[in-house]
Amino acid sequence: MLAFMRTDAVTPAGQSVHPSLPNIDWNQFVKLARHHRVYPKLYADQKAGELIPADVLQVLQSDFMQNMFQMLRLSGEMERVCKSLRESGIPPLVLKGPVLAKDLYGDLSLRTSKDLDILIPTGEVEHAEKLLLALGYESDSNVPRVFNWKWKTHHISFTHPQTRIQVEIHWRLNSDMGKEPPFEELWARRRRSPLSREEIYLLGSEDLFMYLVSHGARHGWFRLRWLADIDRMMRRSLDYGMLIPLMRRYECLHLGGQALMLVSSLFNTPVPQEAKQMLAGGHARELAERSLYFIRDIVSFTPGPGYKELEKTYKRYLFALKTNRQKSVYMISQLYPSFRDTEALPLPKSLHFLYFPLRPFVWLWRQMKQGA
Repeated sequence: MLAFMRTDAVTPAGQSVHPSLPNIDWNQFVKLARHHRVYPKLYADQKAGELIPADVLQVLQSDFMQNMFQMLRLSGEMERVCKSLRESGIPPLVLKGPVLAKDLYGDLSLRTSKDLDILIPTGEVEHAEKLLLALGYESDSNVPRVFNWKWKTHHISFTHPQTRIQVEIHWRLNSDMGKEPPFEELWARRRRSPLSREEIYLLGSEDLFMYLVSHGARHGWFRLRWLADIDRMMRRSLDYGMLIPLMRRYECLHLGGQALMLVSSLFNTPVPQEAKQMLAGGHARELAERSLYFIRDIVSFTPGPGYKELEKTYKRYLFALKTNRQKSVYMISQLYPSFRDTEALPLPKSLHFLYFPLRPFVWLWRQMKQGA
């Protein structure tokens, strides 16, 4: 699968440069392609070749067509939601979805997406929520909004009961990763997507690279689709004079190094000399090796057999992603109450101040209940 995904594995005429293949379990091949969400590009690159059996190509073609219709539906809904936000005075930045497919692959059918991720200013969250409810969406969460709830999380999601399309409203790019550019700065560097006649905007190229690197790292790169995106970005023109200081300022240069280690090893992605500052030190290599635990197997982050062990490994991995300063901030933030404390020990609003001194005891009680 990796061999087929490599950009240098296909000639300009569309013919594969691989002379032969080993004995492949094609059922497992399809299973992996689906898990890693890379079947659209695989099918598009290999449909004219003769290396993949016809029945396997037929399965990939069926998946490709379903994804194409899904992306068209998401594209139309993206225009509707963004237009509504814009007309209400809320500036929306689309983070991934159809605009990312168009930006990186030139065709929205060549990448998958399950939802729409839209970034807005923090102060507009409640306003945007009312708009989505007016558009027929329903909230996916009934999390109590206590204390400074927007500090503890970074998005809320909504699903339309008829179309089943999910929209995530973000007010930060990532959760629990420390400093990041303010919305006004990201908006100033925005780009207009050519996908639509409507005013649909996405992140500037350097901001997009930083976001995709942070997002992929936070998820352990457990889908190769995210690394395929980084491969595409590395093969285009990036302003490293701007990107390197930007990533250093927001403490994610080592995450860029992790991504470069992975794509150069798995996709044969060329790393420009200007980008090699991300690879300085051994932290990037260590993080790349840690993420292989999530990449090499079909991991599931839903409760089931082996979930507890996976959860422990994942938490250790997330902590390893942080710089020393980020670790200190994270440890301090754990003293701040969260909505989970209100669920474990319900108190009337007038007594919510007690959650601060009770935080260690409530946390311990929650851990004991989870263990049981």
